[in-house]
Amino acid sequence: MADNPLKLFTYFWHSRRPSLISNMPAVRNTFWLRKGYDAMTFFGTIITATQEEADRLNSRCSVLKNHEMIHLRQAQSLHDSWLLFYLRYGWYSICALPQCRYMCDAAYLLNPFELEAYRHEDDLHYLDTHEAVEWREWARMSPAERRKRFYP
Repeated sequence: MADNPLKLFTYFWHSRRPSLISNMPAVRNTFWLRKGYDAMTFFGTIITATQEEADRLNSRCSVLKNHEMIHLRQAQSLHDSWLLFYLRYGWYSICALPQCRYMCDAAYLLNPFELEAYRHEDDLHYLDTHEAVEWREWARMSPAERRKRFYP
């Protein structure tokens, strides 16, 4: 059975400010996930490809859950706004598009938000001691500088 692509609008409609969310629920919806990606944060909900993965994320902390929770904290750092988070996320992705001729998925991997999330996803206590604002440091660099620094 195919997932309803319009179901994501209910997550948007019922979304809350990032500061009001302490633990993001995970749900299955394969329509919006690109091939090769395990999950994405969408207005305070984690979208996964399988129900088993959603159940795992809902029951315990993991590297993937930590990665997505870092995105929640990043949205909190942007005036507590999902809209600002997604606008900047899109802008950083567009700016990195020219780097795609040098590396696959550059628009995604060179995004400052993703750089911070990937660098700290293995540290399950990162959010206990950090505000998730490291992305600002990477945003000051050009996408080419980020590529040379993180993917030489």
